[in-house]
Amino acid sequence: MLREGHEIGSHTYTHPNMAGASATETSFQLNTTQRLFQAFTGHSLRLFRAPYFGDAEPTTADEIDPALQAQNRGYISVGLHVDPGDWKRPGTQAIIDNTIDQVTDPDGRCTGDGEPQCSRNIVLLHDAGGDRSQTVAALPTIIDQLRAKGYRFVPVSELAGIPRNVAMPPITESEQVAAQFNLAIFSVLGGTVVALGWIFFFAISIGIARAVILSALALVQARREGRMVFPPIDPQTFVTVMIPAFNEELVIERAVHGVLASTDVRIEVIVIDDGSSDATSAVVQAAFADDPRVKLLTLENGGKARALNRALDLATGEIVIALDADTQFEPTTIARLARWFVDPTLGAVAGNAKVGNRVNLLTRFQAVEYITAQNLERRALARLDAMTVVPGAVGAWRLSAIKQVGGYPDDTLAEDQDLTIAIQRAGWKVTYDQYAVAWTESPETIKGLAKQRFRWAFGTLQCLWKHGVIMGTGKPRGLARVGLPQAILFQIVFAAISPIIDLALIVSFVTTYLAVLAHGWAQTQHDVEKMLIYWLVFTLIDLLAATVAFALERREDWRLLWLLVPQRFGYRQIMYYVVLKAITQALRGPRVGWGKLVRTGRVSV
Repeated sequence: MLREGHEIGSHTYTHPNMAGASATETSFQLNTTQRLFQAFTGHSLRLFRAPYFGDAEPTTADEIDPALQAQNRGYISVGLHVDPGDWKRPGTQAIIDNTIDQVTDPDGRCTGDGEPQCSRNIVLLHDAGGDRSQTVAALPTIIDQLRAKGYRFVPVSELAGIPRNVAMPPITESEQVAAQFNLAIFSVLGGTVVALGWIFFFAISIGIARAVILSALALVQARREGRMVFPPIDPQTFVTVMIPAFNEELVIERAVHGVLASTDVRIEVIVIDDGSSDATSAVVQAAFADDPRVKLLTLENGGKARALNRALDLATGEIVIALDADTQFEPTTIARLARWFVDPTLGAVAGNAKVGNRVNLLTRFQAVEYITAQNLERRALARLDAMTVVPGAVGAWRLSAIKQVGGYPDDTLAEDQDLTIAIQRAGWKVTYDQYAVAWTESPETIKGLAKQRFRWAFGTLQCLWKHGVIMGTGKPRGLARVGLPQAILFQIVFAAISPIIDLALIVSFVTTYLAVLAHGWAQTQHDVEKMLIYWLVFTLIDLLAATVAFALERREDWRLLWLLVPQRFGYRQIMYYVVLKAITQALRGPRVGWGKLVRTGRVSV
């Protein structure tokens, strides 16, 4: 514009109504635009028109004050007498007619004795702030018609009778250096906003695609499982249930009774007291001393993996289950898990874990997460032979498969995930049974939840590091091509950048709000509607996936479904925090303890 000979003035940075604006806000609005203009052009701005400034003769305080504040900073205020209202988009011809009618004298031509002498006017037209195609189309006709009537177009400086170098004076070399520095800052900030927008768009798009794919795969897997015909399970099938316990006196008796109530299978229970300082062993001895199906193994504290490996040496069943002491099985769960092992290539089967202590908002959020995220994902991954974890809460293993890989690993915090990947690397298959239900106790406090999820996140990082080589070898294919890559992308990377995505959302709302303040609803309606439609589509897809997940569950409480939306505010930020903490801890290198959770014994089956 400058090279073509035009003159440029300031109209503020974000187009606010400056009536009654503070000195700080006014300084920001003027200085921000000034610094950018200086950096790009090497000139300063001296012409100024305040937003919403009505005409050339301000008469009210809200018009006078902005002009006075600008004048005190060295600006020359520029008003107008011709406003065709093009920003309302009345139509191209209406813009033309309104402009011509307001500019020309009643007879339609310039008047005066001798040489034609026209009135002097400034016409207000808009080329930004929304769809300005009507203005652009009208402008050539306006120019042609006014020129035909004898009017001439001049810069503001000529109209006002001031030198051009006063309207846009050049800046000094030292000012140019400062301007370039300011430009660098603006470029970084602007680039950051653009990058946030792209990250936001990419993440939401991937999230939508993932929700659709997981839902489709889960439906296919559920239909496939529903059509499977299992041979009647032999009631003599023998299953060893191992319950590692550390200070579990509140829940251990109920856990053992729940297992012994299982139907259609023969059960032995091995309780491993891993150095408890409470009455865990005493409770087991008092309750089950006369039951030959229950064995108690008392050890010095050495960790869950070591406790389970000691129990494996005593196990007599070819099918083994490692049960968390806070978990309650339904009577048919063990039989449903055991029926899969008629397949000699099967190494493990995961069950359907549900939150059993839905006693407050936090545990209900976790119940929704188990249904709509963890269990839905396991269904989908089972369809692709890409299961990454048989959860400690509910899962059965082939004893020979565990022994083939050396037992439960003790070098990660996620021993169940580590073992799941290890047996698949050894050639065994892993699947999922949606009808094998277990009710587990979830943390009831934010502190307890953060502790649990930090262990999960850190353990996942350890497993990905330990088994990441399979993504290079491509074997086993399901894990190498889908299971581990999706765990890296969605459990680690997306969780780590989710705070940036949230920031992008906040920035988008703030910028939209500023745009509404600056240009009014009519001029920003298109942008706002676009953003709302985009978010509505994402939310509907997410709700659709959640609906599919609830529909695949048995006897689930549909009243929990509405919590999916508020779950995004606060609860998910806890998940982001623990992942970032786990990444930080992993980079630092020291080992991390198990993080014992406090039991309440409030699981309801």
